[in-house]
This record gives sequence, structure tokens and C-alpha cells, in this order.
Amino acid sequence: MAKQGRPGARKTKKGPTVGSGGQGRQALEGRGPTPKAEDRTWHPAGKRKLAKDRLEAAKTRAGGNSGGGQSGRARSPKKNSDAEVVSGRNSVLEALRAKIPASALYIAARVEMDDRVKEALSLATKRGVPVLEVMRPELDRMTGENSVNQGIAITVPAYEYAHPMDLVSKAVDRGQTPLLVALDGVTDPRNLGAIIRSTAAFGGHGVIVPQRRSVGVTAAAWKTSAGAAARTPVAMAANLTQTLKAMKAEGVFVLGLDGGGDMLLPDLELADRPLVIVVGSEGKGLSRLVTETCDAIVSIPISTATESLNAGIAASVTLYEVARRRAQR
Repeated sequence: MAKQGRPGARKTKKGPTVGSGGQGRQALEGRGPTPKAEDRTWHPAGKRKLAKDRLEAAKTRAGGNSGGGQSGRARSPKKNSDAEVVSGRNSVLEALRAKIPASALYIAARVEMDDRVKEALSLATKRGVPVLEVMRPELDRMTGENSVNQGIAITVPAYEYAHPMDLVSKAVDRGQTPLLVALDGVTDPRNLGAIIRSTAAFGGHGVIVPQRRSVGVTAAAWKTSAGAAARTPVAMAANLTQTLKAMKAEGVFVLGLDGGGDMLLPDLELADRPLVIVVGSEGKGLSRLVTETCDAIVSIPISTATESLNAGIAASVTLYEVARRRAQR
């Protein structure tokens, strides 16, 4: 009797293989000419081309109207990894008052309806935010076991970042002189929110954050910006130093802020040029590579009794001075 094999086992023939049949020939033929920069989707030029194509498609869908609003803004598809959950009655209410783009409002079943919950429901309903009733264990799972959600939470969708070079090209397309702020090692979302707000107030065209070791556009940043995050684009740079070098190649001057700068802010002579102002963290300041990339390092004159200014205030003072000088020319 033939021996019973293993269930699902498959018999294969063994023996010598005759010839290679041309195997590996394609590897010797090379990969052909290098594609153009704009044809490589991961290259900045390719991303700008894709963004331009999306903008043209949006204009076509809107009948050629490229006015304000989301349809007229070409954004990179790069996003934060996940949506953010904001919980607690005061936090949820403040977020809705600040018009953070919430995607859903969650209310625990049989929650006590105090004035904060009622106002949150009213704001969500007026803005068309879906209101979902869930059981308390499900809400606890969403917000984390250690958080005190007080029976209410909202989800904030991942922010869609622009491409850094798009901020420059859009300002030029409008006939304006680019004015940008870049963050180097700033990790406090309140500083980011304050910088976004100041950038909008003083005619800036956007903010740039690095992909690593930097704060992103969170609910806290949205709240601190007081709604300016809805009007001022934030771009994400995979490598801040390389991004600054690419901007310099486009004629943008890079100014770093540091206490031991080469010149004082009142002596700045580049205010009327295309500018990107780089702000470092309050503790470590600008990184070495970013400092070496800057065209000039500028200091803000302050009292000797004060050691330094935080990133948000330093950016605001510098933006004001640039805006004032531009208005005088």
C-alpha cells in the first residue's frame, strides 16, 4: 500500500535545471534614463506638479473660481497619522468655541446635561458636526482609561499639511513678497498656535514645521491660534535644513533668531526681501545645521534682567518689525 502523505502536501520533481533561460538578463540591461524631477512623485518638483494639477482640477470643478476657501488651496496629501480626541467638558467647549474642525461630538448615554454640555451640543448642531451617543465604557476606551472625559469628547481630524515650496509659489503668484516662519525644535503646541496667529496678523504666508522633533497642528495649537489656523497654511518639511536650502535657491533669505546674533532686529535691512524667519526652541535655540544655513542671525534687544523670550513672542516681535518696515517702503 502507498504511504499516505501529509494533508495538503504537494509533491515536486527534483532534478537538474537545464540552462538559465535568460534569467537575469533584464538586470544587466539597466533601468533606462533617470526620470525628470517633476515626474518623480516623491521629489519636491513632483509634489509641486501634483499640487498644481490638483488646483487646476479644483478650478475646473468650481467653474474657474479660484477664490478663497478650501477648494482654492492646493494641499499636500501628507497628514498626521491619526485623528485626535479631545475630552472633558471645558476642553470640548473651548475647542468648539475656537471653531476647531471637529469631525464628531460624542456624548455618553444618560450624561448629566449641565450648561457646558448644552452649549457644546448647540455649537456642534449649528456647525453641522455629527452628534453621537455612546455607552460610557466605549467613551472611556476612546479617550483612554486614565483620562477624565466627563461624558463628552470630540474627534479632530488629522491636519492636511501644505508643501513648503507651495507657500513661496502662492505668495509670488499673488504678486506678494513671501514672508514665512519656520520652527526648529519647537515642541509646545501653544507656541505653534501663537506663531500661526501672529503670522496671520502681520501678513505672513504660512508656517513650516519639521517632520521630526517638532510640534504638529494639534487641537491645542488650533485653540491657541484663535481660528487663524483655518486661514494660515502650515507646511511640513521632511528635512528643515534641505527645505531652507531649496528656498534660498529660489531667492528667499533665511533669517535665524538667536540671542547671540550677528545683528540687532532694528538694524535689519532685508525686511523688503522674500523672507523665512527661523525660530528655535527656548532652551536649545537653533540647531547647528540650521544656523549654518541661515543668511543672517538676528537678535531681539531685550533687558538684561530677562534671559530670553519664548518662541511665540520672539516670532511675533520679528514679524511686527518686518511688517512695519515693509509698510514704510
